[in-house]
Amino acid sequence: MSVDVLLGLQWGDEGKGKVVDFLAPKYDFIARFQGGPNAGHTLKFDDKKHVLHQIPSGIFRKNKHNIIGNGVVLDPVIFKNEVDSIHEKFKINLHEIISISNKAQLISPVHRLLDKVLEKNKGDNKIGSTLKGIGPTYQDKIGRHGLRVGDVLSKSFKDKYDKQKSYHDYFLDGHYDDNFKLEEENFFLSVQFLKKFEITDTEYLINNNLNKEKKFLAEGAQGTLLDIDFGSYPFVTSSNTTTAGACIGLGISPRKISNVYGIFKAYCTRVGAGPFPTELFDDVGDTIAHNGNEFGSTTGRPRRCGWLDIPALKYSVMLNGVTHLYIMKADVLSDFDEVKVCTGYIYDGKEIDYFPSIIDTDNIKPVYTVFPGWTSKVNESRRYEDLEDNFKNYITFIEDSVGVKIKLISLGPDREETVLLD
Repeated sequence: MSVDVLLGLQWGDEGKGKVVDFLAPKYDFIARFQGGPNAGHTLKFDDKKHVLHQIPSGIFRKNKHNIIGNGVVLDPVIFKNEVDSIHEKFKINLHEIISISNKAQLISPVHRLLDKVLEKNKGDNKIGSTLKGIGPTYQDKIGRHGLRVGDVLSKSFKDKYDKQKSYHDYFLDGHYDDNFKLEEENFFLSVQFLKKFEITDTEYLINNNLNKEKKFLAEGAQGTLLDIDFGSYPFVTSSNTTTAGACIGLGISPRKISNVYGIFKAYCTRVGAGPFPTELFDDVGDTIAHNGNEFGSTTGRPRRCGWLDIPALKYSVMLNGVTHLYIMKADVLSDFDEVKVCTGYIYDGKEIDYFPSIIDTDNIKPVYTVFPGWTSKVNESRRYEDLEDNFKNYITFIEDSVGVKIKLISLGPDREETVLLD
């Protein structure tokens, strides 16, 4: 009677989609607990590639039920487009395998417009929003005038929408153009599509099935260092991306949490603005970006690349209570003469070994440990015994540094390009 949690330990884009898909056969239910269409989970199998934004990554495994929890913000338009695309490419009937919380918040055209106007008004202080309306939706939720998915079943839904919209008229007056009216039409058409799915009290669905000894995997979006409270504020997302967020975002007791799978890349990336101590601005950074195809799966924006950051990783492991580490994209670092790992910082003139809460590029510099590199022969390995010693030394150093064992090594995007450790 427990829930395992899978989440990212860096600034997002760690490869959570592949791991959820890989682990899904062990579970009866896959449940997404926070975030919205600003997330992009990429899965590749059978020579097909697909990016999921709001739908849990367990949909491609047979006989798995998928839940969109109350902590998620859902865009009906993007949801409809996702469902249609999956049906067209894979012939999967998602109506039979997805349940949606009636307490999840709805992203409306007003939220997307607000996001665009607010970000534009910040000028040079932009945070790098995906402009999907995520932040304004969570703001309306906290402001207690949000629209919830369950509201679409009400006969007065249009009145509720108009009332919510009216709260923002003072700011958006003059921005309601013809394009916005078209977005509204598409929104209401997509709401009708959304109503065809099971919309229910998913907290009961989850807990009743836990009592029947069913197994759940809770899937997070973004990454720990983007958490609204514990991330590099204000350059963060609008939800709690940590293990505690799974309890709030699904309606489960902390006592139900069992394993916590922490996902991280063999290096670091970040999309958008914000501090990034190990960021590389040289040919090495460009090579990592090229080898790893580091472009945002939601926005297409180039990701900033840098070396692995141990103090930041330790911080994330601590916050989440990580029990298993999964290292992703280790193949990207193959054939480098040397690989560096940040083990501390020079922070305001002093050397420290922890991740400080207030940093910028001017007051923090990384301290590196250098390792000899490994060859691309590693990429073909499917057993730990077959890995090169230099790569094993890199793995062991990470484990010793953060105090948690690495249980999975990903050496490519496909399901099969994976090494499992005991």
